[in-house]
Amino acid sequence: MNNQVLAVVNGRDITRDELNQFMMSLGQNAARYANPEGEKILINELVNQSLFLSEAIDLNMESEEEFQAQLAEEKFMLMKQYAVRKCLSTAEVSDEELKAHYEANRDQFTKPERVKASHILVDTKETADDILEEINGGLSFGEAATKYSKCPSNERGGDLGFFGRGQMVPEFEMASFEMAIGEISQPIQTQFGYHIIQLTEKEDGGVFDLEEVSFDIMKDLTMKKQSEIYTSKVETLKEKYAVEIK
Repeated sequence: MNNQVLAVVNGRDITRDELNQFMMSLGQNAARYANPEGEKILINELVNQSLFLSEAIDLNMESEEEFQAQLAEEKFMLMKQYAVRKCLSTAEVSDEELKAHYEANRDQFTKPERVKASHILVDTKETADDILEEINGGLSFGEAATKYSKCPSNERGGDLGFFGRGQMVPEFEMASFEMAIGEISQPIQTQFGYHIIQLTEKEDGGVFDLEEVSFDIMKDLTMKKQSEIYTSKVETLKEKYAVEIK
């Protein structure tokens, strides 16, 4: 908890926690306020809301029939949500279950072979050959990519990140997966022009270690157990309470 006081309205503190909760309630719009000026706007809104709260208390709006009806609705909604959460919270997955699922489904946790490469893309082979001469003369690959490449990756020194088979055009893919780490290719022609490729990393395919996928397995098994618990509980409650659908 963060009880840092950001404002005080009629003796009531507005804290950093309250601001954080307010920001979370904004969903995707929260990013717009994730800066000092945005926080000021939200704090001012919380101040405004607290002013309304102060007046509601002074006027004893809590006793109004309409408020009591709305409060009852909110209470029932919260009780339903709480009861469901409490029921689902009993779902637990043991380490033994996690390991057993992993061993029985290893084929689901395979990772493809991947490579990481940078490239320089130009229109003609002559241009590509001239750039290769500069690189062989001492110009770094990244500097050459920034200077000459027409691909947007030029802003990153030509870095394309990791990619697997089937993600690049065939000529580019074939060259990349046959290269050694650190190797720089001769000009490779594709439908986009001529590429000079530098391979920077390789990742062999295989099976993910249990530690790498344990979070996802735990999440999936927990959701499955929760679904089973929910369905079973509903059937039990139907036997206990009368249900009539009209």
